[in-house]
Amino acid sequence: MENHGGVPARQPSYEGVWRFTAAAVDVSVPQARHAVRDLLVRQGVPVHEEITDGLLLIVSELVTNAVRHAALLSPQIAVEVAVGPEWIRVSVEDNHPYRPKALEADYGQTGGRGLLLVREIAAEAGGTCDVEHTATGGKIIWAALPLAPMAPGPGAALGLPAVTSPRTDPSAP
Repeated sequence: MENHGGVPARQPSYEGVWRFTAAAVDVSVPQARHAVRDLLVRQGVPVHEEITDGLLLIVSELVTNAVRHAALLSPQIAVEVAVGPEWIRVSVEDNHPYRPKALEADYGQTGGRGLLLVREIAAEAGGTCDVEHTATGGKIIWAALPLAPMAPGPGAALGLPAVTSPRTDPSAP
């Protein structure tokens, strides 16, 4: 915490980490999206509407992937939202060991581009995303975005602090 004239600066009330679990079924996709949106409103997170739209699309993609590809080995998934002073991170965890990779765009396919979309949304906003293994053999897929859109131009993404795994230290960006 910073000091301003001897008085510790207060952490904004919207900062924190929230986690919820859901069944790995189709109905969990809109439920997770609504839960994240409601959390942002309830906590008064000053996130730009454009970033919120991208974040909710990321939530939908990540939960959909967990439901479609991990449900057999992971009947429960976990969604975590971490909010810092200038960023927001969302992650989806399942117990399936397969670590997916963002596929290249194949316009002949009707699916299989969810992580590519997540990566592109995060990059466009000036954020980042990654896939990591858990200690139990599952995986966490996460994306971190700034609360406000980055200014266009070279080096715009430099305004976002480096983000590590949501498991490393949930209280830090």
